Amino acid sequence: MDLSFGDIFQSEFLGTAMLTLLGCGVVATAILTQSKGLGGGWLLINFGWGLAVFSGVYVALPSGAHINPAVTIGLAVEGTTDWSDVPTYILAQLCGAFVGAIVCWLAFRQHFDAEEEAGKKLGVFSTGPQIRNPLWNTVTEIIGTFVLLFVILSFGNSPVDLGPLPVALLVVGIGASLGGPTGYAINPARDLGPRIAHALLPIRGKGTSDWGYSWVPVVGPIIGGVLGALLAKAIY
Repeated sequence: MDLSFGDIFQSEFLGTAMLTLLGCGVVATAILTQSKGLGGGWLLINFGWGLAVFSGVYVALPSGAHINPAVTIGLAVEGTTDWSDVPTYILAQLCGAFVGAIVCWLAFRQHFDAEEEAGKKLGVFSTGPQIRNPLWNTVTEIIGTFVLLFVILSFGNSPVDLGPLPVALLVVGIGASLGGPTGYAINPARDLGPRIAHALLPIRGKGTSDWGYSWVPVVGPIIGGVLGALLAKAIY
């Protein structure tokens, strides 16, 4: 089925907005001062992001539910997505991620104002490494996104269609197993869109948006997505 620019943009915009609203929201819940979920920990964040993906995929089903430039580019390499549609997907995903992050900020506005640590405020919006080494941080993102694309494409061999649930559980698994070093962006839009929102929003005491690191969660996932798609294409 051929989709128009408007069909793709609306679907991917809404799906990615839902993804980042709920994903950034679970981080805010777990780390911001005076949140009822303060101290919920890494597994809460992992499961929250998994459910965010679950919700975003359902919303974006009309366009194939990419909600991730690494997925879009990987599927274009694999041959499922037309390269001419790739810019539309990515533009919609970035815009959706930006808007979803803004809505998250509105939901937690008072908690952002009460939070004194600038690093936590940025951490709601974007990822950052525990040990800063751009090369190895990029390797981590490559591996995580490789797993994402390769396993998603492997789902096509399953005799049972469980809808978005396997993808959601896969994201939980990647976060639990590979997310510790960098916070597992595995999605350029998920990191870049909210990072731009952080830079533009009037957040009290927000500090820097850490643009020096911002290329890692963009380049790493794209490389990993392409590698995962190429291996899946070769095998399947």
